[in-house]
Amino acid sequence: MSSNKMWGGRFESGPADIMREITPSIDFDKRLAAEDLAGSRAHCRMLAAERIISKDDGQAILAGLDAIEKEIAAGEFVFKRELEDIHLNIEARLAELIGPAAGRLHTARSRNDQVVTDFRLWVRSACERADHGLLALQRALYAQAEKHTGTIMPGFTHMQVAQPVTFGHHMMAYVEMFARDRGRFEDARKRLNESPLGAAALAGTSFVIDRDNTALALGFARPMRNSMDAISARDFALEYLAACSICAVHLSRLAGELVQWSTPAFGFVKLSDAFTTGSSIMPQKRNPDAAELIRGKTGRVLGDFVALATVVKGLVLTYGTDLQEDKERVFDAADTLELCLAAMAAMIADLTAQPEAMAKAAEPGFPTATDLADWVVRVLKKPFREAHHIAGSIVRRAEALGVTLDRLPLAEMQAVDPDITDGVFEVLSLEASVNSRMSLGGTAPARVKEQLAYWRERLS
Repeated sequence: MSSNKMWGGRFESGPADIMREITPSIDFDKRLAAEDLAGSRAHCRMLAAERIISKDDGQAILAGLDAIEKEIAAGEFVFKRELEDIHLNIEARLAELIGPAAGRLHTARSRNDQVVTDFRLWVRSACERADHGLLALQRALYAQAEKHTGTIMPGFTHMQVAQPVTFGHHMMAYVEMFARDRGRFEDARKRLNESPLGAAALAGTSFVIDRDNTALALGFARPMRNSMDAISARDFALEYLAACSICAVHLSRLAGELVQWSTPAFGFVKLSDAFTTGSSIMPQKRNPDAAELIRGKTGRVLGDFVALATVVKGLVLTYGTDLQEDKERVFDAADTLELCLAAMAAMIADLTAQPEAMAKAAEPGFPTATDLADWVVRVLKKPFREAHHIAGSIVRRAEALGVTLDRLPLAEMQAVDPDITDGVFEVLSLEASVNSRMSLGGTAPARVKEQLAYWRERLS
């Protein structure tokens, strides 16, 4: 096999057969076609503006790139593995279309700065897509919260019933959580939005180019200030994957709750047939497959981050072909996360809350014991540690009698502390407990409505 004519003038013989299998990246980096065309257009226009190439050659190159874009859109472009990657595939096709002038496009540019420019553009768009997906999920959560500001459910710690909360409050907790995820993608986008184009192979170029021109044309905030860093840096991809990983973990937590809540043992929510499947042997089953798959796919995203971090950790400056491994990991994480976000948003919008089951589950476990202790502190003016002991003793008496605190006779409470009055019953019901949680960010319906008002404008 002859050497690759695009780059092989240094070599007399072609690569071994195994190299023809391990080297090509076109199978996955063809996803960078739009970004590669955009980068090439910006570079071409800058070269022509600086008179590094002629105006006629510049116009021919731009026309050829337009033709290639149409071929790709129509599915007519032939991607060739022997040309290794998207850059050489486009350049070879450009030469077929316009002849020798195509070779001038690569003036003052290397595949090293070309590929990382493409990749930054792609990841920038991926950050924006993640933000849009998260916004849709927040809106779905908000809609559920708005319908259930007063719907009582158990709040858990250690998976034990702890205190009553509202379903609306629970949904708004995830609105806040996913807002932080949006912030991480926004921060990642800002930091990556610098242009490496013009760094060439690693040391810059001897041609008098205008890097500000190409940066502006591609929507970057500025050119990167160090050519070696521009070529070698992949922390922008790692930061994107880190944001994906944290977001996927949050999705997994929510998915886990949906799996739990939809079981007959809980029955807090009902998922429609659109997001459940049956069993091949047990006709009674409604399996929350969509939620389980989201929970499971978190492992893929975490693995993508670890894989790329492992690739980058031992690399000296500047470029090594190891970095060819960056794209598949990022593509996989992006595809996975975007699918999971869309599925979760649709599932949250689809679910039907079951208020009766939620309220029933909130009764056992004496979830208003803290309210009892607080009442002892507030009304009887006792230290909280003493009030905690009194409340615990009363819980034991209620447990022995098999009744909830709001149904325990006053005499039983006064046997623990004679100063307790019947005013205590004003705080012992689930409703009273929830309504009393009026501290900022609390679960009281009035406070949940404040949270809704805060987010209404931000999610519009």
